[in-house]
Amino acid sequence: MPAPPVRVLCVKMNPNTTPQIWISAARPRTLPAAIAPVLTATALAAYEGKFALLPALTCLVFALLIQIGTNFANDYYDYIHGADTAERVGPRRAVAAGLVAPATMKRVMWIVFATAFLIGLTLLKFGGWPLLIIGVASVLCGIAYTGGPYPLGYNGLGDLFVFLFFGLVAVGATFFVQAGHLTIASFEVGAAMGLLAANILVVNNYRDVETDQKAGKRTLVVRFGRSFARTQYGLSLALAFALPIVLWFQGYPLFVFLPVVLIPLALRHQARLRTASNAPQLIGLLGDTGKLLALYSVLLSVGLLLPLALNSLCG
Repeated sequence: MPAPPVRVLCVKMNPNTTPQIWISAARPRTLPAAIAPVLTATALAAYEGKFALLPALTCLVFALLIQIGTNFANDYYDYIHGADTAERVGPRRAVAAGLVAPATMKRVMWIVFATAFLIGLTLLKFGGWPLLIIGVASVLCGIAYTGGPYPLGYNGLGDLFVFLFFGLVAVGATFFVQAGHLTIASFEVGAAMGLLAANILVVNNYRDVETDQKAGKRTLVVRFGRSFARTQYGLSLALAFALPIVLWFQGYPLFVFLPVVLIPLALRHQARLRTASNAPQLIGLLGDTGKLLALYSVLLSVGLLLPLALNSLCG
């Protein structure tokens, strides 16, 4: 006797439920920009024999909250400035779509930033008062990215903000709280992370150039055009993939070359940016640019940790 057919119940998540609205507003595709620098800095600290789990995890939570708070601030202030309109072709924004009241988004933004700051305070016992300055600056610049009297993102400084805070600062601070000092390599790794993270913003602004121009949002793409953005994107990739060569010349193991396997993928991303003709293509590239950053950070971290694992096995 044949078995009765099996009925599979498929439950589709309603994108308009409260949890999904806030998850979407947090912009998961941008979160690799917060995770990657902490991961690589921790691997670098471990290579130096300075790994410390608690401060590393604290830095990760702090970085994620700063990223999410900045995204919430962007959602709120872009609505206030009129940058998110019906003409915008990217993923929907919670406030502009009427899913979250402006006052609610602003209140949650402050809660997230306050939580990040309080968590960051626990790092003072590992790195001292300089980390207090970094924490305050991270929160203020997260708000000033699209808010305040001189919004960074509206005046062509968004790329610099991402490069500094999701590259040099994130890697440097994470390495410092574990190792107790900074090295040239921590600066170089931070620069590579910052360049790849800034490329996420390049694709985002490349997609929104027309609506940003109408809203008076003077991003680098608006100021200098899409040709400049393609050059910036490609140059950032080239510099990031030059990092393994630099590290190897400084005495780091040959395993740091692991990220170069991603070069063909990076070249395809560059070609996609050049040939993209519609918003869905750029939205896809936005997510893939974040994935490239994540993969690069994982492979570089493995390249730093693999010699330690091999030594442990051989020892």
